[in-house]
Amino acid sequence: MSNSAKAGATQVIKIWLLLMIISMPNEKSVRYTAFVYPTEGKCLVAKDRYNFAYNEKPQEYKNKLKSEAFCIPFDSFPITGLQGPTGA
Repeated sequence: MSNSAKAGATQVIKIWLLLMIISMPNEKSVRYTAFVYPTEGKCLVAKDRYNFAYNEKPQEYKNKLKSEAFCIPFDSFPITGLQGPTGA
């Protein structure tokens, strides 16, 4: 790679997207919320907290709302100020 190409190269970092998907009866589609985390560990902690909160809901609530959460790795260009979750 030439020096000019190296100078123009932008660093790529690994980020983690916490994707929370919700399905409810009679809806036209699923709903989702997402947050970006700088590390897998932080994403997994947030996922566990989300799942715990969902599982603590009454069964009647869970019969009408299904939800799953996933931590998805993603190669990204640096995000200014990314220290904690960033909503998407």
